[in-house]
Amino acid sequence: MASATTSTPADTRRGHRMPFGAQLTEPGGVRFRLWAPALPGVLLRLGEAPPQPMTALPGGWFERVCDAVPAGSRYCYEIGDGLCVPDPASRGNPDGVHGPSVVVDSGAFAWQDGDWRGRPWHEAVIYELHVGTFTPQGTFAGVMQRLDHLLELGITAIELMPLAQFPGHRNWGYDGALPFAPHAGYGTPDDLKRLIQAAHQRELMVLLDVVYNHFGPEGNYLHLYAPPFFSQRHHTPWGAAINFDGEMSRTVRDFYIHNALYWLEEFHLDGLRLDAVHTIIDDSRPDILEELAQVVRTTLGRERHIHLVLENDHNAVRYLERGDAGAHGYDAQWNDDLHHACHVLLTGEQDGYYADYREHATAHLGRCLSEGFAYQGEVSGYRHGARRGEPSAHLPPSAFVSFLQNHDQIGNRAFGERLTALAGAEALAAATALLLPAPPPPLLFMGEEWGAREPFPFFCQFEPGLAAAVTEGRRKEFAGFSRFRDPAVRATIPDPCAEQTFELARLDWSALESPPSRDRLVLYRRLLALRQQVIVPRLPGARGSWFEVLGEAALEVSWRLGDGSRLSVLANLGSATVTVAGPPRGRLLFAGPAGPPEDLAADLAAGRLPGCSVAWYLEGADEPG
Repeated sequence: MASATTSTPADTRRGHRMPFGAQLTEPGGVRFRLWAPALPGVLLRLGEAPPQPMTALPGGWFERVCDAVPAGSRYCYEIGDGLCVPDPASRGNPDGVHGPSVVVDSGAFAWQDGDWRGRPWHEAVIYELHVGTFTPQGTFAGVMQRLDHLLELGITAIELMPLAQFPGHRNWGYDGALPFAPHAGYGTPDDLKRLIQAAHQRELMVLLDVVYNHFGPEGNYLHLYAPPFFSQRHHTPWGAAINFDGEMSRTVRDFYIHNALYWLEEFHLDGLRLDAVHTIIDDSRPDILEELAQVVRTTLGRERHIHLVLENDHNAVRYLERGDAGAHGYDAQWNDDLHHACHVLLTGEQDGYYADYREHATAHLGRCLSEGFAYQGEVSGYRHGARRGEPSAHLPPSAFVSFLQNHDQIGNRAFGERLTALAGAEALAAATALLLPAPPPPLLFMGEEWGAREPFPFFCQFEPGLAAAVTEGRRKEFAGFSRFRDPAVRATIPDPCAEQTFELARLDWSALESPPSRDRLVLYRRLLALRQQVIVPRLPGARGSWFEVLGEAALEVSWRLGDGSRLSVLANLGSATVTVAGPPRGRLLFAGPAGPPEDLAADLAAGRLPGCSVAWYLEGADEPG
């Protein structure tokens, strides 16, 4: 099992020691180690020096210790026929996924956030962003310049889309080939550390999206010298699965556990979001997800708040179970069920996976808000009658991340349209007023707070032969939709490999100057301030209570908060007024988002809930703020 080197509060320099890769030794040397069980020998190429043979060790390892190797030195491994490959555990690969790796002195950065212990999970308001398109600069430094905007908005946690070195200059990040190397186009490892430190100085957490289910299609050479890295029994949509449970899988498991510890320790990150874990196949117990969480919790998690979040289409509750000390494994899961129900109500779309929500969208939404998952073992028509999910009502609301938009739900569309292009402005504002104050931690996608209209289409950059296949494959994905049955129409889908597609996704910050954008930003700030001041202090110990469908797109939901108070909401995401029994008991916290609050209060007193309106009430406790 992997283990971590931990820092004390007084430390200003941090580094994670790993059994592989380029590890600095005292004084001034470097130990190079590569797992290559398929090779009889490996040569180390260090700078312009002649290649040096590495010593074979038991278990398929090769090692060489070199003296006087300065940070910044380029190196690679020659694995036969003159082919040189980068270090799979490279801490930096400035010349891309096919170029040499660079020796990084992980302890050289002098941290100034030694008192930072993070924030508890119930305070999380998450802002997902893509470094390359978030600012005109497309760099870590560019993100750092916008931290004050996020702080004033009411964000408490930034989530960075994957940073692992990927091929080319533009990519969502899920095609990474070198999981330990921050993408060089965004800046140096120290630039990323400066961003994280600046966030901590503003009491902002930083989470990172990591991909442990596959490698990208270009730049990964492991199959040439370490074929046991991949399973002979399990397969995924990307090909052979990562070998987490077969012969020689211990090394593979350690590779990913160390990766998690590396990001959390060496970069002082506050948490990780694990991408699409339903495509990780592991029949062993504990499985890789359980072991990874256990190691994190028993090492770094003893010192400060560390948060682990899943994307898991299986709605598997066992990873989210709680004990007296909090989460045993994972703090939360992205709640796709909630998104899909909202999307159907806001847009009327019923294609693809939305078909599972079209008949009872409002009930699905209510169940998500009060119990967690909509699918807790029910049959999924989209999944050809398979049962999906497990009972989740016993879990706290904090176990489910809610959102109206994220990179997947926007970018998986053919044209990458945001909800601002698909839903009415009043209904979208009402949905926002429903989700942002609600007990489940909310997630925003970059630019959502001002109603950005830039699409976020899928984009990438690969070598020419692969690029042509990716472009063709992307368009074929939509051939089953009636809108795209005509090949000529499919040809209008943006080419993911074209630079123009990437540029379409870049945020236009000047849009903040328009009155509609400013008004939307005011609404977001108001709702998040209400959440922080009134609701967050009561969230520890909160649980769902009940919901009632009031109309085609209207519902009432109630939660019992940790201090014994009751939080209730009446929400109507449709356009037609519905009849209600009257307002819930308690103090009115919010009424809107359109029109004077007193008008909505009067309507509710008269038994009417107008279209596109939301009202929040709190009953039964002392009320801070």
